[in-house]
Amino acid sequence: MKLINPATEELIQEINADTIESVLNKYESAKRAQGAWAQRPIRERIECIKRFHDLIEKNQESLAHDLTREVGKPIQEALNELNGARTRIRYFLENAEKWLSPNPVRIDGTTEEVLSFDPLGVIANISAWNYPYLVGVNVFIPALISGNAVLYKPSEFSTITGLNIERLLQEAGVPREVFTAVLGDYQVGECLLDLPLDGYFFTGSYKTGKHIAERVASKLVPVGLELGGKDPLYVTDEVADLKQVANAVAEGCFYNNGQSCCAVERVYVHEKVYDAFIPLFEQEVKSLKVGDPMDRNHQQGSLTRPAQAAFLESQISDALSNGAKLLCGGKRIPGKGAFFEPTVLLNVSHQMKVMKDESFGPIIGVMKVKSDEEAIQLMNDSEYGLTAAVYSKNRERAQDLLSKVNSGTAYINCCDRVSPYLPWAGRKHSGLGATLSFLGILAFTKPRGWHLRA
Repeated sequence: MKLINPATEELIQEINADTIESVLNKYESAKRAQGAWAQRPIRERIECIKRFHDLIEKNQESLAHDLTREVGKPIQEALNELNGARTRIRYFLENAEKWLSPNPVRIDGTTEEVLSFDPLGVIANISAWNYPYLVGVNVFIPALISGNAVLYKPSEFSTITGLNIERLLQEAGVPREVFTAVLGDYQVGECLLDLPLDGYFFTGSYKTGKHIAERVASKLVPVGLELGGKDPLYVTDEVADLKQVANAVAEGCFYNNGQSCCAVERVYVHEKVYDAFIPLFEQEVKSLKVGDPMDRNHQQGSLTRPAQAAFLESQISDALSNGAKLLCGGKRIPGKGAFFEPTVLLNVSHQMKVMKDESFGPIIGVMKVKSDEEAIQLMNDSEYGLTAAVYSKNRERAQDLLSKVNSGTAYINCCDRVSPYLPWAGRKHSGLGATLSFLGILAFTKPRGWHLRA
């Protein structure tokens, strides 16, 4: 595997991918080791994860440097990701034991009824490149604390980060066989699907998630899918500070180059504030500095996958040919690296691909609406249902609007944020199951009901 820096097009290093034989060997080692790991007291497992948390903090500069080199995100965003990952890990450290401990639920005469949770066994964590630490810890941290062994396949675009995670977990005391990185592209992923694993947890596109679910359906094991989105945001005609809203919307659209499942991908603006909003939004977008992600003065780095630039250009071309207006951006930046201008399209409609298909890049369509009813209809007009946001100083109005939008997460006067205290769950093509919160702890267990008599 040749690992290429997307910002410089330079070779970072070459790594040998796994083979069918090596994947099988890693599985067999994990299967042998999982039982002993599960038998260790939960507080010992938690202590290992605590040391992992501390090692991330100790090594954050070098970890952020590696992350930026291989995915192209600005170095400050890489540091932000590591800080966010530690926040999520602390949630699991502080709450996992409470949810995983046996729970007496009832006494029925002479019978005590108790609920307990066992680990699934050996699971696959097929992870993503856009936030490898954040989406990774959603899965492998609660899985390990619950007593599972994990075959962790990082994306081929974040292989070095995957190896760093493996190294630090093992340094923290997690046995090598209990957390093992499996390296390679989709062919290695197919090898994992062929194994008799006890659960599959994937973060990525709807197309791949659907393929995984279909391939392993006959095994009747848990499948967790954290998939994409076409996340809508509605600016009502009741906002306290339109400039502040324009700033927040620009960040929601373009943070991490829009390469996020919960990035804002569609913006609807009430006609009463539309003409005032557009120049403020344009100003915010044009202020974004694109360039070398190691330069802390740049808010936008390179696309992680150079091929995505052609896809973005095709969405822009389709929109323009169907009557859209290009407000700013619209093309690749010449020179080395996969850099793309932050792009805003106006006069868009739902007949255009940019308003229907996930973009996963620095491109946004802004559409004028006449009423809340029209906004709700358009926000629901999607195959996806991950997040939805409404900006309004009238909280009751915003809550009423969002209650009618079919999404797993609802934002009022904010967007593009995740809390470990709340479940991260997609609807429709945005996913299956939930990570984070107590649901994201119990997702890696199987319940057992005890009927106890003396």
